[in-house]
Amino acid sequence: MKAKATANTVLTAPIKSRIVIDLIRGKSVSEAANILNNTNKKSARLINKVLTSAVANAENNLGLDKDKLYVLEAYINEGPVLKRIRFGSRSHIDRHDKRTSHITVVVGYKTK
Repeated sequence: MKAKATANTVLTAPIKSRIVIDLIRGKSVSEAANILNNTNKKSARLINKVLTSAVANAENNLGLDKDKLYVLEAYINEGPVLKRIRFGSRSHIDRHDKRTSHITVVVGYKTK
C-alpha cells in the first residue's frame, strides 16, 4: 500500500529543489526527516511538510506503521511560471521569471 501527498504551485525553483529531494529518495521516513531537518534550504522545509503529510495519510487513512515506512517515490515537477518585469539599464525592461514547483512524495512499505 502506498500513501501520497502533494504540494502544488510552491514558490521555489524546481532545479534548486531537485538537489534536496534526491537526498531522501529510497530512505526510511525517519532518516529522511533527519536529513531534511539538517539541510539549510527553503525547499527542505517545504519537502519536510509534504513528507509529514504523506506519513500522516499512511497512518490515518491506510493504518500503516510509521516505523516501517520508506520514501518510495519523491519527485518535483515544474509548475506555472510567474512572469514579472524588472527595469534594466538604459530604460530597457528585463523579464524576471518566478518559477514554481509541484512537490510529490509517496511513502509505503519496501518490497523485496
